[in-house]
Amino acid sequence: MPWQETDAMDQRCRFVVTYLSGQFEMNELCRHFGISRPTGYKWVERYRSEGAAGLKERSRAAHHCPHRMSAEAQQWLLAERRAHRSWGPRKLLKRFRERYPSRKAPSRSAIAQLLRRHGLSEPRKRRARATQGGGRAPQVVEPNALWTIDFKGQFRLGDRCWCYPLTVMDRASRFLLDCHAQACISGTIVRQRMQRLFQCYGLPQAIHSDNGAPFAATGPTGLSRLSVYWLKLGIQLHRSRPGRPQDNGAHERMHRTLKAETARPPSATLRSQQHRFRRFQSEYNQERPHEALNDQVPARLYRPSPRPYPTRLEPAHYPGHFQVRRVRTDGTIKCFGQLLFVSSALCAELVGLDEVDDGLWAIWFMNHLLGRLDVRTMKITYLQV
Repeated sequence: MPWQETDAMDQRCRFVVTYLSGQFEMNELCRHFGISRPTGYKWVERYRSEGAAGLKERSRAAHHCPHRMSAEAQQWLLAERRAHRSWGPRKLLKRFRERYPSRKAPSRSAIAQLLRRHGLSEPRKRRARATQGGGRAPQVVEPNALWTIDFKGQFRLGDRCWCYPLTVMDRASRFLLDCHAQACISGTIVRQRMQRLFQCYGLPQAIHSDNGAPFAATGPTGLSRLSVYWLKLGIQLHRSRPGRPQDNGAHERMHRTLKAETARPPSATLRSQQHRFRRFQSEYNQERPHEALNDQVPARLYRPSPRPYPTRLEPAHYPGHFQVRRVRTDGTIKCFGQLLFVSSALCAELVGLDEVDDGLWAIWFMNHLLGRLDVRTMKITYLQV
């Protein structure tokens, strides 16, 4: 015998029709159908007042929710999300509280549901975490203790020309110091941009970069003309490990936001792209809350460095017991009757030699150790940054 398939509507109709026939008591019918007496009377009353339509399943949603987000708040949040495409519920909530401090703010989960309902958010793909750590940019808490610098990956503009965005950021406050659209990677242009930053914000204690041009070179010391310029200003050098962009993770994360908000799609010309970079820089510093800063904006935490940019670069000075040599145009120095290659980037600069052991000399440029010279073999063991 086949199974009899019924749904809740059929069961309710059978219950009501059987009860109205007058052949069974309510208690007996309720036990047979496995329902309570109040439920049984409820179905009969609905049938009498509404007919068969009253037996349909009704929504159990509350008719009124005192905590429901107002239509005005929903419209404001949706407008902010469309204006800031990379902002999530956390940043929108922070923005709402700042704009309307006297109003009760919605929860982060309510904002997330609102964005999903309107197709303004997508589930983020989980990435496998790196199993090997170390080598990252040093953790700092004071502004100007460390600046990070990098080129965002190049992309073509509408006129088919290339754009190479140069970005400089303060590590502690996440303050975006510069975002400049360049037509090429040029050490001269980068030096000019950095000189403007130094004149405006003062000198940092250290700068972190990758190992690419113009920040580094392929020579044995890894120094470039630009990095020598930083050393002459008394700025320490920090480098990421080759092929490890996660060593400068905060800067790379900023690049992802920069690309999403300014380069999809790119502008028609380099000039118009620079206008978009300027707007992004202003918003990033003045408006966008940062989770790493307890949802504060970078402009509230950053302050210029107390170290001013010098009016002229002084030549290198070394202690009296050092032997001082000037680097020749080919990057060599004459030492103990022989020419030894040091670095082409140090052309015309003074380096100092300090005897640290019998027959072993340390070679310095400013406060930066270049390597060690063994006079017995006349070979230099170079030290990379």
